[in-house]
Amino acid sequence: MKKKYKGPRKGNKLADGFKHGLISLKPLDLSKADTIGNLLKQMSNTAFGGRSVGEAADVLYQMVKKKDCFVVLTLSGAMTVAKMGLVACDMIDNGMVNAVISTGAIMVHGLVEATGLSHFKTEPDTDDTKLYYAGYDRVYDTLELERNLDDVEKIVRKVLETIPRDRVLSSVFINEVLGKYLQVFSKKRDILKSAYKKKVPIYIPAFTDSELGLDVGVFNRRAVSKKELPFSFDPFLDLEHFATLIEKQKKLGIFTIGGGVPRNWAQQVCPYLDILEKRLKKKTSFKRYLYGVRICPEPAHWGGLSGCTYQEGISWGKFIPPSEGGRWAEVYADATIAWPLIVKAVMERLKK
Repeated sequence: MKKKYKGPRKGNKLADGFKHGLISLKPLDLSKADTIGNLLKQMSNTAFGGRSVGEAADVLYQMVKKKDCFVVLTLSGAMTVAKMGLVACDMIDNGMVNAVISTGAIMVHGLVEATGLSHFKTEPDTDDTKLYYAGYDRVYDTLELERNLDDVEKIVRKVLETIPRDRVLSSVFINEVLGKYLQVFSKKRDILKSAYKKKVPIYIPAFTDSELGLDVGVFNRRAVSKKELPFSFDPFLDLEHFATLIEKQKKLGIFTIGGGVPRNWAQQVCPYLDILEKRLKKKTSFKRYLYGVRICPEPAHWGGLSGCTYQEGISWGKFIPPSEGGRWAEVYADATIAWPLIVKAVMERLKK
């Protein structure tokens, strides 16, 4: 049966917004934005991308303030080449992060910085053939020097030479010994160094997909050529180390730059604990992320993993839905713009 047409809306029955509990927006008043924290607090009451950045600072602050919330930072993209490495250091140094999951490239380019070497500006339309023969590796508008990577390989080799060959390697172990090396021999700040000092584990799930993985490969080839024992590497050591760590926590938060393997590897630990219980009849402490902040320009409609929403993650058992207390913010922006603002705002609030 067709619904009876009720006629046009009557003026005296139109809602005023407040009676339905709606939150009113407020104009951004720069005269009152004397700090980054105040600016983002105001932005959370505006609209569009500005609101998402402001809300992201609110969510990060909430997860950091809760002492029983274990915060995982996931990193992808060329963030250290883009000079964002110290932002990650600030998060670690200020106790905002309890574990890091990253691409290997971010750690390698960070090692370049930690040893006092430089990255350089370039233009995206530079002749890449000329760059190759000159020894430059381009990352959009930035150059990494091939000789920088050669110098980093010497450090990796020196560190590996201190490890017994019968030790089965994992990324979390390699990152720890590299951080220990930097603590002794480098005066500069670095993600690996900060993590070592704060006892924050760093995992690189796609370890061989980086210069760091290739450096270990070169080390093993050199060892075989000398008829020495090469290292074995077991990625399941990382999986079990992280899963055991997560299982002990009361609450979980995740702060994601980009997407890719680091993001999914961090999130899949929740379904892993779930299916362990179902398939092995083994009692586990099932966990889902309560808080989440994601900074990534990738939209959901391309169908890629990096663009999938936290809402979608609910169906996989990775996130607690808002109806059960879950809270998250998704910022569709370049991380080099949004990430420093969000972290600085939260650092200011923590000091207060």
